[in-house]
Amino acid sequence: MPDERTGAGKRPFTRDHAQGDARLDRERAIAELQRYLDLAVREMGLEIAYEISTPATVDGTADDKDVLVAFQGADQDFLLEHNAELLLALEHVGHRWLHLDPRLHDRVRFDCGEYRAQRLEELKLSARVAAQRVRETGQVFRFNPMSPRERRLIHLELSGAQGVRTMSEGVGDRRQLVVYPVVKK
Repeated sequence: MPDERTGAGKRPFTRDHAQGDARLDRERAIAELQRYLDLAVREMGLEIAYEISTPATVDGTADDKDVLVAFQGADQDFLLEHNAELLLALEHVGHRWLHLDPRLHDRVRFDCGEYRAQRLEELKLSARVAAQRVRETGQVFRFNPMSPRERRLIHLELSGAQGVRTMSEGVGDRRQLVVYPVVKK
């Protein structure tokens, strides 16, 4: 049963049934993330600090939709080992802790040592290189299986690229993005 005094157990998002939209209650999400992270960091024995913020938009104003959790400390390399497996696992459990609607998963992000920005640039470069290879060889290029978020970034990067089209294939953890040449008629 939810604790009415703290709001614990309540979902930090609301649904606008008229528009089918899900909205994040940032204040409740931040409070629940603090509870979750205090427990997780303590129980895991990590020497790491975190800061929860609402990132600024391009024009410098606060983005009222997003929540960013940034980690730093002695164990930050541990969070980033094996393609940031632990960082991403903490984020996944955080989404579950919040009972977050899947449409809002991109609104609550965990980062450490600018990993997200570096990974984004790496994915964009990989997408452009793959597209160029497909255009030059006419052969299909398959990326290794990746998360839905990363596949989406590559789809977006190549959405206007000449001479190629993208498609996701496979199921579950084995789903991968495939770049196909566009056949000229």
